[in-house]
Amino acid sequence: MQATMQHNIGQLFMVGFDALEPNEHIIGLIRERRIGGVILFRRNVHTPAQVSRLCQRLQEINAEVSDQPLLIALDQEGGMVMRIEQGVTPIPAAMAFQAAGSVDDCRQVNFINGDEMRQIGINMLLAPVLDVNNNRLNPIIGVRAYGEDADTVVRYGMAALRGQQEAGVIVTAKHFPGHGDTAVDSHYSMALVPHDLERLRAVELAPFRAAIAGGVDAIMTAHVAFPAIEPDPAVPATLSRAVLTGLLREEMAYQGAIISDCLEMGAIADGVGVAAGAVATLQAGCDIVLISHREEQQRAALAAVSAAVAQGTIAAQRIEEALARVRRLKQARAVGGWRERAAIPGGLMTAESMTLAKKVQKAALLVQGDFRPLDPALPVRLITVEVRSRSEVDEVANGRNNEARSSMLPALRQAGLDVTEYAISAEASDAEVAAAIAFADGAQQIVVQTYNAMLVENQRRLLAAMPADKLWVVAGRLPYDLDLAPQAQGRLAAFGCRPAALEPVVERLTQAA
Repeated sequence: MQATMQHNIGQLFMVGFDALEPNEHIIGLIRERRIGGVILFRRNVHTPAQVSRLCQRLQEINAEVSDQPLLIALDQEGGMVMRIEQGVTPIPAAMAFQAAGSVDDCRQVNFINGDEMRQIGINMLLAPVLDVNNNRLNPIIGVRAYGEDADTVVRYGMAALRGQQEAGVIVTAKHFPGHGDTAVDSHYSMALVPHDLERLRAVELAPFRAAIAGGVDAIMTAHVAFPAIEPDPAVPATLSRAVLTGLLREEMAYQGAIISDCLEMGAIADGVGVAAGAVATLQAGCDIVLISHREEQQRAALAAVSAAVAQGTIAAQRIEEALARVRRLKQARAVGGWRERAAIPGGLMTAESMTLAKKVQKAALLVQGDFRPLDPALPVRLITVEVRSRSEVDEVANGRNNEARSSMLPALRQAGLDVTEYAISAEASDAEVAAAIAFADGAQQIVVQTYNAMLVENQRRLLAAMPADKLWVVAGRLPYDLDLAPQAQGRLAAFGCRPAALEPVVERLTQAA
C-alpha cells in the first residue's frame, strides 16, 4: 500500500511551466512524477488553436503513463484576469455584472466562458471569485469580486457558478475563507482578516456556503490569516487545519476537493517555504497542491511530501482521502471527453456570445455625477496609466502575444477627435508624473485613464494637479478612483481597461461627436 501511495502522490499536485508546447520541464513531471494537473498562464498562450493543441498533447503524454486524465486549469475570470484573450469572447470583470444588473446575463456569459474553455481543452476553471470586496483598499480583489456585500456576491457569484457548471467544466470557488477585507496582496506577503466568527459567518463565509449548497466542485484557499479560526497569526488559511478541516470540512460539511492557492506566492514562499508549505497544506486538509512556476520548487515539494508520507508525518488516510477527491473531480464531462474533443475549437466568439458580452459591458458603464461629453471641435490630451510590470493578476504586460494596449487612443481617433497621448506606468514614478503634468499644461480637454489610483500616491498627485474644468476621468480598474476628482467634467468607470471595457466609455465620451 505504501508503494502504491508513493506512486500516486503526484496526482495531488498541479504545476505550471513556461512554453507554448510541452517542454522538458512539464514532460518530466508528467512521466516521472505522474502529476495530476497543469495550470496555464498567458506564457502558454498564443491562439485558441495553439492552446487546444497544447492541451491535447499534454493529455496524450499523460495517457502514456496514467489512466487518469490531467486536470488542465486556467484563471479565466474575466476583465483583466483573462489568460486567453485573443480569439475568445471578452468576459467582463465580475463587478461589472452587478453594475449591469442582470443575474441571468451573468449566468449566460459564464456559460459561454466555460463552454469556450472546454472546447479549447481547459477542463477546470479557477473561478468564480466569491470574495466580498468590502475593503476599498484591497489591491488584489477589487473588480474581481461580484460585489461589496455578501448578498450581491451570492446572487451573482452563484449565477456565474451555475453557468460554468452547465458548460461541463470543473468550477472552483475562491479564495476561502475570504480575501475581500484585506489591504495586502498575498502574492507578496500575508494578509490578515481580524473579524470574529459571527461576522465571518455572516459576510465572508456566506458565498462559500451558497457554493457548497450549489454543488461547487472545488474550493481554493486564501493565503490569509484568520485569528478567529486559527489562533496562530503566522498560519494562513492554506496551512491551517482549523480552517480547512475544522471549518470547511466539519462545520460547513464540504465534501468536494480543496486546492491551495499557489505556494510560490510570498505569503507562503517567504514564510515556511514552498516544500514545507506543500506538506503543511496537505496535513491541514488540502487535496491539490498548486505550484505554478519553478521546476525546482515543484520537485522539492514533491520530494518533501513523499518523505512526509514515508515517515508518517502525513497520515496515509489523509493521502487516500485526497486521492479519492481528485479521482472524483476527474469524473467531470470536460475531463473525460478529451479524446473526443475537436482539434480546432469551432464555437468561439459566436455572434450571439459577442452581442451578449457587449450588452453587459455597455450596461455596466458607471457615470458618476454631472457629465458632459468631449467637445469634438477641441483637441484632447489623453494621459493613459497602463500596466507594464507583470503580476499574477495583470499579465497583459508580458504575454507572448502582441496584445492590444489598454488605451482609448485608437477608439477616440476613430470617433474623429484630435487626440495626443502620454502613457505612464501604473507605478507612476515622480518623473513620469512631472512629465504628464507638463504634457497636460494648457490643454483644452484632458482625459486621464487611471489604474487603481486610490492605491498609488503619484497617480493621486497627478489627478490633483489637473484643472477640474478641463478634466475627464476614466477609472481603468477600481471605480473608486472616480472619488478622487469630484469636480471633473466627466467621471466614468467600466471595471476594466481592456478594449472591450473601454468601448462603451469612448461611446459615452464622444456621444456628441
